[in-house]
Amino acid sequence: MKIEQLHKLYLSCNSVNTDTRKINAGDMFFALKGENFNGNQYAEQAIEKGAKYAVVDEADFANSTNIILVDNVLESLQKLATFHRDYLNIPIIALTGSNGKTTTKELINAVLSKKFKTTATAGNLNNHIGVPLTLLSMNQDTEIGIIEMGANHQKEIEFLCNIAKPDYGYITNFGKAHLEGFGGIEGVIKGKSEMYNHLIPRGKTIFVNANDSIQVEKTKHAQTYSFGNTNSDVTISLIDAQPYVKSKYNNLVIESQLIGAYNFSNIAAAIAIGNYFKVDDTNIKTAIENYIASNNRSQIIKKESIKIILDAYNANPTSMKAALLNFEKQAGTKIAILGDMFELGGEAETEHQNIVNLASYLNINQIIFIGENFFKTSVNTTKASKFKSFDTFKTNFDMSQIKNSTLLIKGSRGMALERVVHAL
Repeated sequence: MKIEQLHKLYLSCNSVNTDTRKINAGDMFFALKGENFNGNQYAEQAIEKGAKYAVVDEADFANSTNIILVDNVLESLQKLATFHRDYLNIPIIALTGSNGKTTTKELINAVLSKKFKTTATAGNLNNHIGVPLTLLSMNQDTEIGIIEMGANHQKEIEFLCNIAKPDYGYITNFGKAHLEGFGGIEGVIKGKSEMYNHLIPRGKTIFVNANDSIQVEKTKHAQTYSFGNTNSDVTISLIDAQPYVKSKYNNLVIESQLIGAYNFSNIAAAIAIGNYFKVDDTNIKTAIENYIASNNRSQIIKKESIKIILDAYNANPTSMKAALLNFEKQAGTKIAILGDMFELGGEAETEHQNIVNLASYLNINQIIFIGENFFKTSVNTTKASKFKSFDTFKTNFDMSQIKNSTLLIKGSRGMALERVVHAL
């Protein structure tokens, strides 16, 4: 079936779905395959549950008129998304980066939705499946689309840009994330810059943090809209970051509910993009001030005498260092519980030792390292302890000693350190 025909059928459906457990009446079901599952096997079940159409790529399962046979389900999903993007012909803002992507995306969406009907990436559905699903969640009411793009190897951002065809782009930063897949920090810069390589030849606009020398250098021949210092298109300054980030913009003081100076650039990007799209200043202020972090990202949780900074969604050497430097500035007794950082390849041993050395040096009262990588490090301070796994920590650490203190919890997603909150 041609994509044009598939698109007509898609327009008659309520939404796109890839999980039969979440089917709603009128959905179009795409029978994706994975290492341990074959969605083709569930096509008939999807129809029985109310799906209007199911898309399969194995002829044995195309046994009714509302089950559509294509050559490759995933490729059809991606091509349909691109066709739909062209059909809508609306401005698309794409963003990627090593740290802060999701928070920045949520802030941009909060600001722009004060003036426009927006559709943004849900959660962190930012890969080769999530990006098409986001595009296909847009309809003719959508005025601006906001697409988050994640990557852990070369050519992935290029591939996602070819699907989404963004008109605007922003890279939050270039940090030590996914070093194993990208091949070191230079590989990270090259991989993330694929967004620039897509936008610049097409004369599209790139939002640039003027305080980031890599961004400035990489976009010096591009059409840009910059923010940050006084030489930028829009000046935004950091007033304070203790305990929450406070910024100044157009003589307005914006008091966010986000902790850490590292969140300032995320907030500034949202302010600048709001300014570019002529969102009223007071609405920009309201949007930023009302945004509350969730999903284990810089979340503040108060539990009796304990203030918890839960930043356990993910971690890499860059974000871990930023979190620790910010945490040191907190008042009172400070306890850090840090979990392993994943996907560092040959740099894992060095980067984990660097974090141990930094944490041990900082003015933090107690440090707990959890995970196989941290367990291999050399810890030379009495205020630190290490555990090979979360279960070992939970079994051998007396949680009752954590009281009247501020607690930082940070680690890679695979460590699931939000379990510490439940253990408390």
